[in-house]
Amino acid sequence: MSPDIDPVLIVGAGPAGLTAAALLADLGVPSILLERWEGIYPQPRAVHLDDEVYRIIARLGLAPGFAEISRPALGLRLVTSALRVIAEFPRDPGMGPNGFPAASMFDQPRLEELLRTAVARRAELITFRSGVEVYGIGQSDTGVTVSATDRDTGERITFRGSYLLGCDGAGSITRSAISSEWRDLGFSQRWLVIDVETSADLRQWDGVAQVCDTHRAATYMRVGETRYRWEFQLLDHETAEDYTHLDTVVPLLRPWLEGVDAPDLRLVRSTEYTFRARVAQRWRDRRVFLLGDAAHLTPPFIGQGMGAGLRDAANLSWKLADVLRGGAPSSTLESYERERIPHCTDLIRLAMVTGAAMTGGGHGGDVLRRTVAPVLAGVPGLAARLTDSTTPALRPSCYVRRGVSGSGIPRWVPVPSAARLAGQLAPNAVVAADERRLDDSTAGFRIIAVDTPTPEQEFEIRRRGGTSVVVALDSPLGQWLHAHHARAAVVRPDATVMAAGRSVAEVYTLLPGLAAGSDAR
Repeated sequence: MSPDIDPVLIVGAGPAGLTAAALLADLGVPSILLERWEGIYPQPRAVHLDDEVYRIIARLGLAPGFAEISRPALGLRLVTSALRVIAEFPRDPGMGPNGFPAASMFDQPRLEELLRTAVARRAELITFRSGVEVYGIGQSDTGVTVSATDRDTGERITFRGSYLLGCDGAGSITRSAISSEWRDLGFSQRWLVIDVETSADLRQWDGVAQVCDTHRAATYMRVGETRYRWEFQLLDHETAEDYTHLDTVVPLLRPWLEGVDAPDLRLVRSTEYTFRARVAQRWRDRRVFLLGDAAHLTPPFIGQGMGAGLRDAANLSWKLADVLRGGAPSSTLESYERERIPHCTDLIRLAMVTGAAMTGGGHGGDVLRRTVAPVLAGVPGLAARLTDSTTPALRPSCYVRRGVSGSGIPRWVPVPSAARLAGQLAPNAVVAADERRLDDSTAGFRIIAVDTPTPEQEFEIRRRGGTSVVVALDSPLGQWLHAHHARAAVVRPDATVMAAGRSVAEVYTLLPGLAAGSDAR
């Protein structure tokens, strides 16, 4: 443990909690990670993440390991209940602007194994306590306190720290402790989730197939070499108890099992989920923050559930480090809610709209989809746009400046092209002769520019803890800037553009001058 910084307490060692602990450690911030259970939850839950989230995993040094346990998804097919293709929206499985496949399928327990490995490698700064039941959370002006019980011995334990991250799931005790109520966005559906393992060749497309049938909407996806998932909307009179054995499940799967016998299949699980759309009304109370499912719940239609929690961790970790190590005022932490709540809410609403577009509308909706979807799939460029993994830009905050003067521009005012870059991710493009990409070559706050800073500007950039990355105009990053009528951009430690302008002089003074961001690796 670092002797000069009180640790950050993290409740919950799921993907969000593990990621937050590892990112904080890389920034020199110690943490105590508390988990109720001894081992990893063995059942698969999340099965998809996009290249933006892949990029967060790569920051932890896990890209090669994740590549071994995942497979790129080829896009989306809309199909009838008989699996006749209505429309296909393909996706290039190769590397995109973030340096990774736009969509990857995986098994969540294996990902959590990787994340626990990352935490173990950082044991000098991370204390991991499993088998701990948290029952009380308190805070003062100077720190936070967690009261817990050792589940094996019954011993009462108290943990103290500087801040607390509640990564403890939908039933979060942290959310209750800060009296943050759910904001319900008006979506609730019961679905049956079935995971099957088989070495048999199902001879199915290696993308996601969405059954557009309002009687029984369904989704099929191949998760791994031998792992498959189906999701079926349950009818009003059905429960998961109707589908507990392979012989009751196979009739649902039959359209995908041509030539495959039931003995060739192993039922991994069959369980009921109620998909909801909810956002906690507030994600922060002074020194306590909510992340992951403690803060938001989403329908699965665009595969952003688990990834949203990793986005939370990536957004908050460097800001906490800058407060604890770099001397930034605690008021800068207000940017976490300002940026993440609207971004997450936008994605949840997109998931709701996507689900309705693919499965809603009754018989008329089915007819409309069979008529319109093939036309849309044939429009040049539209299919690529529909499968684009880019998420919305973050809203203005102290770390997202739409106006280079530093003041935010109201949303209804037309924004210059350069200013629109603020809040977006900078491409993870190749920037070195050895093929290293931006994230591998630099860290902390960066000025990306097509013009070399003057000696005075370079001195000030370094004094403020930043680095400059000068790129050729015809390079990928140079073209990215040029396409937005910009010549320079300030990029945050999480690779988000803070501000962009027509010269280095317009943006370099926006660097916050914080020490922690400068040694983020």
